[in-house]
Parts: sequence; structure tokens; C-alpha cells
Amino acid sequence: MKHSNYLYIFRPADISLPLQQMLTAATEGYSCITIYPGAELPSLKNQRILIAVELNTAGYCIPVLEFISTLHEAGDSCLEGAAASILIHSPNELNTKSAAADIIFQLNQLGCSFPGHPLVEATASLANFRTWQKTMDMSLLDICLLICRKLSERLMSFTKKNLIRPNILALHSSYHNTSNTLYMWNMLKERLTFAEMAELHVENGKVQDCIGCTFKTCIYFSKQSSCFYGGIMVEEIYPAIEKADAVIWLCPNYNDSVSANLTAVINRLTALYRKTSFNDKALFGVIVSGNSGSDSVAMQLIDALCINKGFYLPPYFALMATANDPLAIKYIHDISSKVNEYADSISKILVK
Repeated sequence: MKHSNYLYIFRPADISLPLQQMLTAATEGYSCITIYPGAELPSLKNQRILIAVELNTAGYCIPVLEFISTLHEAGDSCLEGAAASILIHSPNELNTKSAAADIIFQLNQLGCSFPGHPLVEATASLANFRTWQKTMDMSLLDICLLICRKLSERLMSFTKKNLIRPNILALHSSYHNTSNTLYMWNMLKERLTFAEMAELHVENGKVQDCIGCTFKTCIYFSKQSSCFYGGIMVEEIYPAIEKADAVIWLCPNYNDSVSANLTAVINRLTALYRKTSFNDKALFGVIVSGNSGSDSVAMQLIDALCINKGFYLPPYFALMATANDPLAIKYIHDISSKVNEYADSISKILVK
């Protein structure tokens, strides 16, 4: 269903001057409906939502937490068809990313999508905009406000791609004989017959982590679709990601983290990112934890790949399960239905 032309804004009653300036820059010229804490929530299905987050010194925004809790009480499809972005201000230099990733994860579980780069964060000093200032002859505040405006423009124009036969890339670093994650992936892959599939195994030692080149050096290699280290990243992974309409990251939970090999892949994407927009590429994750913490891994993917690198986040982006012993995933009683639902969701998102 097509979204309305209204921009729904959720904001605390009292916000700082910097967040008010950000909100004004983002909403000027749009028909807005503002929702304050305690107000009865309208239906937000198929709407565009901008969330203004004023963090306290501990890194929390209680009105936004209550807003999310109310939405969860409304059911796990209450944001179906909706898309959202976030403006966030901190009274110190901390917590903006972690708070935003948590908000995005919670709303995504209710059916909400997020365009690539769905966040503008302002720390107390605005020092997080100094990198932008290297290429923009503007004050830190003016850069912040300009980016806020671009954020709302992306949100209001955000639409999903409808493809006849999408290209899907799966990336993993696991081994088939013991991996619960790969067992669940193989179940899923059998159900993705509507897509052209590619699968890459990132073996130990094949991808060195980012060396941290200067901006100038990174741009130099980027223009050649290359990277300082070369290797499998340049020869196989870069071309596969450029071709893909969606990338599925297969992530066993290692100490509540993405595996070292896939983390290195993410870090090395910077050179490709500098020349290629990922905004029309969907981010999916298949995550298996031995005990708990799948949400921690999911939020790492959100932070690194949606917030930072600009992949768009489709609704219910992650298929998550808990399985401890090798291949214990086979004995989860509802695993087939979960995989079927997830495959159907991918089809609805990608296929025309």
C-alpha cells in the first residue's frame, strides 16, 4: 500500500535547542502530525515516521522507550508498511549509536523499514560532524542541519525495489558439518527459488582487517574498485555485493558479536562504499545463538551496515534462533514454519 504524504513525528514534550533546530530543519515544508508522550497513538501502518530522541546523561530517552513499549502492546504488525528515521541528541559524547540501534531493532520487529543512513546523531560538541567539515565549508551546526534535511527527504521518498528475479548474496564463515547457522541457511535457501543466488565462504585468513588508510588513499583505491590489501575482497566480494539486490549475513553468535571474518569484511567495505551507494540493497541476517544474544548481533548488523554503510533495512530483517549443540537447530519444533515465514517475507520485499 502506498504511504500517505504526512510525516508523523514522535517527540518528547521537552527537548533541547539543538534537537529542536534539527527537527525544524528536517520537517520544514512537510505536512506533519506530531505525537507527544501520553497521546493516543493513531494507526502508523504505511506511514512515514520521524523519531526525535533526547538522551539524558545516562543515555536513555524515557518517552521514546514508553512509545516503543506501547507499540509492542499493539502487536507485532502494528508498523507494517511503515518506514522511519531518527534524530538523536546527547548531552555528552556517548550513547547516540547504541540508543539508535536499539530503537531501530525494536521497531523493525514490529514491521518497520528503515532507509539507508536512517540516523542523524548530534553529540554535545557536534564533533561527530568534523569529518564532513573536511569537504564542506560550513559550521558544524549548519552541516548537522543540512544532513537532517536530507534525512527527511530520503525518508519521504523511500520505496522498496520490486524486481522480477532479484540477486541475493549470502556471506558466511562457517563450516557445514557442525554449523546450526548453515543448516538453517540451507533450509532457507531451498525456499528462495524466486531469486538468483550466490554464496561466498569467507575462510580464516582470507580477509585481512582494514589497515585504516587515509581518506585520500582509500579514495584512490576506491576509484579502481580496489583496496590496499586486494585479495578475495576485491576479486570476489566487491563484485558480488555490487551485483546483489540483497545481502544475507549468516551469523553464528560468537560472544554476542559478529564473527571476526565477517567483521573484517564489513570493515573492508569502506573502499567500495566510497564509490557505490548501498541504499538500494536490502540487509538481511540469519543469526543463531547458543544461549541468548541474537539481538546483540542483529544490532551490530544494523549499526555497521544500515546506519553506517547505508543498506536499507526491510521489515523483520533478521531470522533468529537459539541452538546450542551442533545441528540442534533441526529439533526446534517450529523451525520450518519460521523459515517459511522468513522466505515469504523476503519474497514480498524484493519481488515485483
